[in-house]
Amino acid sequence: MDSDNSCDRHVTYVPATAILSAKIVIAGYFGVGKTTLVGSVSQVEPLRMEESITEASVGVDDLRRTPHKSDTTVGMDFGRIHLSDLVLYLFGTPGQTRFRVIWEGLTEGALGALVLVDTRRLDDSHEVLEFLEEQGIPYAVAINTFADAPEYPLEEVRQALSLEDHTPLTTCDARDRRSCVLALITLVEYVNDRRVTVPLVESRS
Repeated sequence: MDSDNSCDRHVTYVPATAILSAKIVIAGYFGVGKTTLVGSVSQVEPLRMEESITEASVGVDDLRRTPHKSDTTVGMDFGRIHLSDLVLYLFGTPGQTRFRVIWEGLTEGALGALVLVDTRRLDDSHEVLEFLEEQGIPYAVAINTFADAPEYPLEEVRQALSLEDHTPLTTCDARDRRSCVLALITLVEYVNDRRVTVPLVESRS
């Protein structure tokens, strides 16, 4: 799918029309597309904290499904997107569970999380989902549509991930801005519908 990243990235300030801002976590297992998604939707140049994958990763990081991956997030990815009167600050987590302490820091004060999953590795997502549930973070799940990944009915994916009926489940292409924005909107609407007290603050330009 062709990507569309012409999203006014030259705008580096919070628009004066913005009323609220919220922190959104982009979560998911190693190599599932979190960095790509943040880069696709961010209206500012995304901040990335990555390291090159070396021989030290052998036996630690599963590269079988991502043989061409040369870097991995070790701190976070950061981006920002302005949706109507809401500014979302996006924080992408490292995928590996050994960075759990970073997960804890990044989810603190978050409105919610968008969890990316890969149908080739659904089992890998359980630890991420369990962590978010432990932290009490509401989340939506988006299937990143890799070209060589099998397609399953959403209900089968829901069952495989043991998702509650009310948990939003959608699809996106992490390279495509429009589909990623729709996934973020799905998350925000879900949290809003839950009428959860969330950490929204006034934005200052």
